[in-house]
Amino acid sequence: MDETRKFHFKGEIEQSPRAVLFLVFEALKEQGYNPINQIVGYLISGDPAYIPRHNNARALIRKIERDELVEELVKAYLSIEQEDDEEQP
Repeated sequence: MDETRKFHFKGEIEQSPRAVLFLVFEALKEQGYNPINQIVGYLISGDPAYIPRHNNARALIRKIERDELVEELVKAYLSIEQEDDEEQP
């Protein structure tokens, strides 16, 4: 029994980076912040103070590595750009 085992709390549900970004975006809007500016500030600096505690947004975003969040944003952006390019004759 040399294996490291991972404990999962039954109430803990892992959320995708995409889902977390949407939840954080909504929490920021509800608090009157500019969500894009705040998320960019967090992604660049790593400072969780850019994200409010409202609706547990700060705790949620800190569970996901910043590089995973950036990866999700780039994938979404590039898929939109590809769709636009395919629609043009």
